[in-house]
Amino acid sequence: MTQLPGMLPDLDIIRKDFPILARSVAGGQPLVYLDSANTSQKPQVVIDTMVDHLERHNANIARAMHTLGAESTEAFEAARDKVATFIGAPEREGVVFTKNITEALNLLSNTFAWAEGDLRVGPGDEVLITEMEHHSNIVPWQLLTERTGATLRWFGLTDDGRLDLSNIDDLINERTKVVSLTWVSNMLGTVNPVREIADKAHAVGAVVVVDAAQAVPQLPVDVIASGADFLGFTGHKTVGPTGIGVLWGRPELLNALPPFHGGGEMIETVTMERSTYAKAPHRFEAGTPPIVEAVGLGAAVEYLGHLGMDAVHAHEQAVTAYALEGLASVKGVTVLGPLDAASRGGAISFELDGVHPHDVAQVLDSRGIAIRAGHHCAKPAHARFGVQASSRMSSYLYTTPSEIDAFVEGLEYTRSYFKLS
Repeated sequence: MTQLPGMLPDLDIIRKDFPILARSVAGGQPLVYLDSANTSQKPQVVIDTMVDHLERHNANIARAMHTLGAESTEAFEAARDKVATFIGAPEREGVVFTKNITEALNLLSNTFAWAEGDLRVGPGDEVLITEMEHHSNIVPWQLLTERTGATLRWFGLTDDGRLDLSNIDDLINERTKVVSLTWVSNMLGTVNPVREIADKAHAVGAVVVVDAAQAVPQLPVDVIASGADFLGFTGHKTVGPTGIGVLWGRPELLNALPPFHGGGEMIETVTMERSTYAKAPHRFEAGTPPIVEAVGLGAAVEYLGHLGMDAVHAHEQAVTAYALEGLASVKGVTVLGPLDAASRGGAISFELDGVHPHDVAQVLDSRGIAIRAGHHCAKPAHARFGVQASSRMSSYLYTTPSEIDAFVEGLEYTRSYFKLS
């Protein structure tokens, strides 16, 4: 295997941790999986941990006084501890399990409307987002501002796919209540200066929400150093299962927010006249949570921790640089977003002149190569660059240079298939 500087050592061994990578598709061709920004593949340890929990420890948590209930509760809460350690959270009470980051962002946008005191968003307040956000970090804030009379504003984008910060002192002002932004764009790959923006926001008393769905899988993340007040990510992009996400928040802020859902386990006491509520994190975990999924996420972040996120990040940068070089060699390809691998993540959206993105994806799929095509839940960012859709390849810790070579060869084949000059 070609070894690029910065790549993870023993990549052949690491790939064997992911059983799906050994399968064949498209009539016997080896799978080349380049859709990890959509969902990552899962190592055997995550699969085995979840199966073991279901086979040996399955019970509801915090409710049963028997052995299985105690074991299940212990495993669930141990997963919370593992996540807290992984993201540098000093207090486990700041880690709330959700079903995904979309739920985490909706939790915040709704409870900011219902809150009392400084966290309440109402008429005259402003919420600031960016033009490169995933729809999950646009629509909840549109709903919040529409329902409360607040104003939604956003950072625009430069021609090379970075945030336009030229008017930051106008956009972040004394009326700004919430700044919510992605750390790493799922479409453009851009890595944003989260701490710089957070410091500006805090100077005017605003709270900062960070969508880290693309950051946590590939960057070393320290929630305190990031400057975030709230930060969310999702398990299925982090070599973990679907159906589980995380909202981290400063505990004092979480405890100042009202509940999002009502039901079991989020209460302190209930009478027919009124209820009082538990402190975070349980205040926001109504009902039976995704127990085995949380246990699987705990195994996933433990796996990534063993690899070392500095090493994972270096690997992503090396493979991304190699992919950008390969794309530049294909006639008619235009990359959307920064062309410098050092300032971007592993998702690369591109256009192939004269071929619809869906056709690009289908031709590549016929050769065993999995990419994504569409608007990637980032319609405003596509509109900014005058396109309706794009093709997107996204690498991860298990991606090899030979897979990038197959991808580039597949694009050349696509050009010949459509008889492009």
